[in-house]
Amino acid sequence: MLSRKGIIPEEYVLTRLAEDVPDHARYRARERRARFVGKNGACNVAHKNIREQGRFLQDVFTTLVDLKWHHTLLIFTMSFLCSWLLFGMVWWLIAFAHGDLDHSTRLQRDPREGVEGAPASFVPCVTSIHSFTSAFLFSIEVQVTIGFGGRMVTEECPAAILVLIVQNIVGLVINAIMLGCIFMKTSQAHRRAETLIFSKHAVIALREGKLCFMLRVGDLRKSMIISATIRMQVVKKTTSLEGEVVPLNQIDIQMENPVGGNSIFLVSPLIIYHVIDKNSPLYDISPVNLHHHEDLEIIVILEGVVETTGITTQARTSYLADEILWGQRFVPIVAEEDGRYSVDYSKFGNTVKVPTPSCTARQLEEDKSIMDTMPLSPKGTIRKRSVKLKPKFTISDEPS
Repeated sequence: MLSRKGIIPEEYVLTRLAEDVPDHARYRARERRARFVGKNGACNVAHKNIREQGRFLQDVFTTLVDLKWHHTLLIFTMSFLCSWLLFGMVWWLIAFAHGDLDHSTRLQRDPREGVEGAPASFVPCVTSIHSFTSAFLFSIEVQVTIGFGGRMVTEECPAAILVLIVQNIVGLVINAIMLGCIFMKTSQAHRRAETLIFSKHAVIALREGKLCFMLRVGDLRKSMIISATIRMQVVKKTTSLEGEVVPLNQIDIQMENPVGGNSIFLVSPLIIYHVIDKNSPLYDISPVNLHHHEDLEIIVILEGVVETTGITTQARTSYLADEILWGQRFVPIVAEEDGRYSVDYSKFGNTVKVPTPSCTARQLEEDKSIMDTMPLSPKGTIRKRSVKLKPKFTISDEPS
């Protein structure tokens, strides 16, 4: 069923089903190795017992950006509500201290009020504040600059003018932090990495007479990744000569690609390969090691600058031992059609079986006779462009 759906190659499934597994091994089989990096690029690491939690508060902006959306929105909502309530209480206290809430004081108005030359009557600090509710509404109007026109600050109280300035500054700071966090969360680098794809499986096959580890990488967007670089690491548990156990030993290995070096021109899907030589950590890997019990994980990291935004992005993936197919090769997906190159992404992860020796790269290098027994696969035919020749005409004088 799995091979019919294209999840696992058919010959690989048949091989696994044909193995003679003892009964005791079926029930005592070791669980699959935990990933260090997920297929989607997420790091499978849990941080526990962090005693210095205060370090996160020293960088509040980064902490807010790293939070989940519902936590960020909840924090900003509570920030606005708390600031409105706090300054609403301040406006109510100012009105209470000045006597604006006293009903008898509000009635002390000259009957000629509004007439030119009439004596001045009682002037409140903030007009039309009669309760805490009206003070809270005035606080919202001041901070978000709504200004319905029913309430305003007068020249009677200098403290009210000072509170007005402070609340405006606080509101601008909250708005700036909120807009900055929302912008950073919506334009984070890993959003662009969602359209950078890697093949589900990696393969090991012969290329130029040497065993090579190969994978395919592509970009679904037309906007390019500038200065794209790719690197690879092998993560496995090792023990030093002194007996020190390193649970996650990271070993860098050199990646090769069609344009040379680590920089790639990712305008179309590329097959990135690593030559397994004596300097490679995969020098002693053979087909018998490619099972889910093997303590091996290969991490691939692609970095570059987004052309449209100038932000550096990074895409990651990993391959466990049972996700590496021995003796397979990726099928071509780039073809020339109507004067331009087209990419068929439906075949992005498809592979075909090719003749490959079932030995390690060390054995292949030490015994050259192994290559003599290998059947050569037919070379791929290159479709040549058909050119229509124009007929040749001869011009001759007509007989008179």
